[in-house]
Amino acid sequence: WGISRLPALWLKLKRLSLVGRLRRGTEGKWPRLPDSCEEELLIRPLHSGDIYASFQFRTLWDTDFLHQGKKVSHYRLFPKSLGQVLSKFSVRELHISFTQGYWRTMQWGQPIVPSPPGAELWVWFHNTVADVDGNWKELTNVLSGIFCASLNFIDSTNTVQPSASFKPLGLGNATDHRFLRYATLPREIVCTENLTPWKKLLPCGSKAGLAVLMKSEKLFHSSFHSQAVHIRPVCKDWQCSSTAWELRQTLNVVFDLYTSGQGKKEWSLFKMFSRTLTEACPLASSSKVYVDVTDNPELFDLSPATSVLNTAVVLGDRRTYSVYDLTQKETFGQLRSLNLVLRWKGESDMLRPLLHAERYVAGFGLQTGEIHTLIYNNHPYRAFPVLLLDSVPWYLRLYIHTLTVTSKTRENKPSYIHYQPSKDRLRPHLLEMLVQLPPHSVTEVTVQFERALLKWTEYTPDPNHGFYVGSSVISALVPSVVAMDTNNTQERPLFSSFFPTKEESSYFVRVYTEPLLVNLPTPDFSMPYNVICLTCTVVAVGYGSFYNLLTRTFQVEEPSQPLAKRLANVIRRIRGVPLL
Repeated sequence: WGISRLPALWLKLKRLSLVGRLRRGTEGKWPRLPDSCEEELLIRPLHSGDIYASFQFRTLWDTDFLHQGKKVSHYRLFPKSLGQVLSKFSVRELHISFTQGYWRTMQWGQPIVPSPPGAELWVWFHNTVADVDGNWKELTNVLSGIFCASLNFIDSTNTVQPSASFKPLGLGNATDHRFLRYATLPREIVCTENLTPWKKLLPCGSKAGLAVLMKSEKLFHSSFHSQAVHIRPVCKDWQCSSTAWELRQTLNVVFDLYTSGQGKKEWSLFKMFSRTLTEACPLASSSKVYVDVTDNPELFDLSPATSVLNTAVVLGDRRTYSVYDLTQKETFGQLRSLNLVLRWKGESDMLRPLLHAERYVAGFGLQTGEIHTLIYNNHPYRAFPVLLLDSVPWYLRLYIHTLTVTSKTRENKPSYIHYQPSKDRLRPHLLEMLVQLPPHSVTEVTVQFERALLKWTEYTPDPNHGFYVGSSVISALVPSVVAMDTNNTQERPLFSSFFPTKEESSYFVRVYTEPLLVNLPTPDFSMPYNVICLTCTVVAVGYGSFYNLLTRTFQVEEPSQPLAKRLANVIRRIRGVPLL
C-alpha cells in the first residue's frame, strides 16, 4: 500500500513546496496562486444501453503570453511545451482533437464536446502576425511532435480559411478570417502513442485523480474515443476586469454493450476502466464525478447513493446530476475506494435530437458523382438557420452551378454563400452557406463533381482503398427548451460551459457528418511488375541463348568403347598381350 501511495505523496509535497515559495513576507498570508486546475468526470447512461464518459480537465493561468517584451519563464501547472508554442507563434486560440470512431447522434444524442473522425485543428492567430501561413506550417510541425501525430501532413492542399463557421470561443470578437486556419485529417488513426503525451500535459499526469482511470486497453476497446486540447483567453470574473489563459483537456468515450462482452446491462467504474477512484489530484482545487440521473429511477439504479444533487442546463435541457466530491474523504467510504455501479431496470425511448446531419456520395462509374448532405430539423414548430461548411479536396472538381438546396421538395435559396474554388495541388474547395431550416423538415444539399486523374506519384500506398473527404461542419443556434444561463463566469460544471452562451432562448450546437470515402480512377499498378517480369524472361531466354551460341566453343569427342571391349583390354593388359 505504501508503494502505491508514493506518487500521490510526491505530488502533495511538490504542491506544498511550490506554495511555500510563494509565501509573502513574515505575515503568514498565503497569496493567490497564479494558476489553478479542476477536473471532472461526467457519466451519462444512454438509452441504447451504452454509457458515455466525458473527462474535463481545466487549467487557468493568470499571465499574458502575447504581451510585447514579456517573457514567461516560470511554469507551474500550465504545460511549458504549450506555453512556448503560444508565445512563439502568437496563437490566440488553439483547438485540436483526435477522434477514433463516429458519433451516432440518433442513438446517443448530442455530445458534450463535438469532434469529427480523425484529426481536426483550427487556430486563431494574433492580429500582429505578418506571415500567417508560415506560422501555421511551423505550428503544425511542432504539434505533430508534441502529440506524436501526423499533423505534419497538413499543408495548403487541406487548409482553408472559413469566413463565418469558426468564431473565437474565448475573449475577443475577431472577424478578420485572414488570421484563422482550419484543417482536418480524416484518415488519422488514434492510438496509445497519442494518448500518452496528452496525459503528460495534466498537472498530476496519470498518477492521481481522475486520470488513473485512463487505461489505454480499455479506452481504445470502445465504439467511440475522442481526446482534445482547447486553449483560449477567458474572463476571471463577471466584470472581466482581468483575463487568464484556459487550457481545457477533454476526453470522451462511449462503451458499447456488445463490444465489452457483457451479458447484462450493468456498468461500473471497474468494468469500464479496470480501476476505481481512490483520491483526487492533490494539485486540483476541485475534483468531482457527475452521474446523469435525470431518468432515474425509471431507467437504472445507482450505487453508492449520494444526497448531493446538482441541476444544470446542458444542450438546451435541464438535467439532474448526482455529485461525488473526491476532495471529501466521506466519498470513498471505509474501503477508501469509489466504484460507481449502474444497473439497468427498463427500456425508454430517447427524444430525437433537434439537429442532425448525414452525408453520402451518389452516382456510378469513376468519372462523375454527386455529394448529398441531409440536414434534419426535428423541431415540431420552430425554424432556425444553420451554417454549413464543406471543404472538398482539389481532385474532386466541383460543378458549383449544379448546387441545389431543397426543403420539403421545394427550393430553399441560401441567404449567404461563400465559395472559394480550388487550385490543382495548391488548395481545396471551400463552400459556406447559411440555410434556413423549416420546422420538422429534411433539407438536402446536392452538388456534382468530376474525379481528377492524379499523377502516379500522388497515389497513396493503397489507392484502391479510396480517398477520404473530411466531414461537413454544421453550426447553429438551436431553440432551447428552457432558459439558458448567459453568465459565463458563474460557478457551474465544466461540461456545461464549453460553448459561451449569449442568448437565453437558444444554445450553440456544432454537428459533424460522416467523412466520405471516394474512389478515383486508379491505374493498374501491377502492370510495371508484369512488364518487368516479361522483359526479364524475354532477355533471359532469347538473348541468353543467342549469346551462348556466339561465345561457346565446340570440341569433337570420340565415342567411348563398349563395356565388353574395355574389359577385354584390361585382361589383355594383365596378360601382356597387345590391346585390341
